Amino acid sequence: MKKFGLAKLRLQFQIIYTIITNGYVYGFFTGKIYKGPLKYACVPGLNCYSCPGAIGSCPLGALQNALAKNKVEVPFAVLGFLFVFGSIFGRFVCGWMCPFGLFQDLLFKIPFLHKRKRLPGHNILKYGKYVMLFGLVILGSLMLLGGFVKSPAFCKYICPSGTLMGALPLMAANADLRALAGGLFGWKLAILIVLTLVSVIIYRPFCQYLCPLGAIYGWFNRFSLVQVHWEKEKCIACGKCQKSCPVDLKPEEISVSPECIKCGKCATVCPADCIHFPAKR
Repeated sequence: MKKFGLAKLRLQFQIIYTIITNGYVYGFFTGKIYKGPLKYACVPGLNCYSCPGAIGSCPLGALQNALAKNKVEVPFAVLGFLFVFGSIFGRFVCGWMCPFGLFQDLLFKIPFLHKRKRLPGHNILKYGKYVMLFGLVILGSLMLLGGFVKSPAFCKYICPSGTLMGALPLMAANADLRALAGGLFGWKLAILIVLTLVSVIIYRPFCQYLCPLGAIYGWFNRFSLVQVHWEKEKCIACGKCQKSCPVDLKPEEISVSPECIKCGKCATVCPADCIHFPAKR
């Protein structure tokens, strides 16, 4: 694929996917959430259930709600969904099928001096998403945390996608909800604002350091069907792939690393044609 052709295709795919999965336009005007039959199904990316346009459920929200029930049941349906999409796509979902990922991509395109791919201390901070997964998504849903009522803790206290795509549009269309906004909304709004500002300078900080869904899909990266393939024997070690990689991965880390979102940028700049996306079979 020609240089930049894949990047253009990816952006178009992200936009179309976001529009389709948030296509309940009526909800944006009325401030009401779609609750039809499609809402019983999950979409693969981080797409808030409470977004007035969302036609499907977020797998993280569905997982937490199942774990937060008074009588805990093993959420086989959600786990099966994550296993199927993880096995097929891995973090391709993050790179191509996540509305909040698109939001961060667009922010990073804003001109600014001293753009960075990673935060200082990246090798430690990248485990933050696993802390979110086990600390808030799983344990936070299964037990009380600091006196808070048992609830889907990550969605309630952290998720910036829920604030951006759920709370803000709902409040814009619903005066009653605006009147009820309190300290918790202020906390989540502050998180969204900080991530928005940081995303202008750092590439996808939420995806790299905080997203529990990215942590889950990352486990499947090495084995998923969708792969970026590197032919070591043809590599001339020019370094162009790592330079173009938005998360600064070396060629041997491409696709197999839990951090790779399979954007395909490395394949478009390789002069030796040793990186292929999609992978040759």
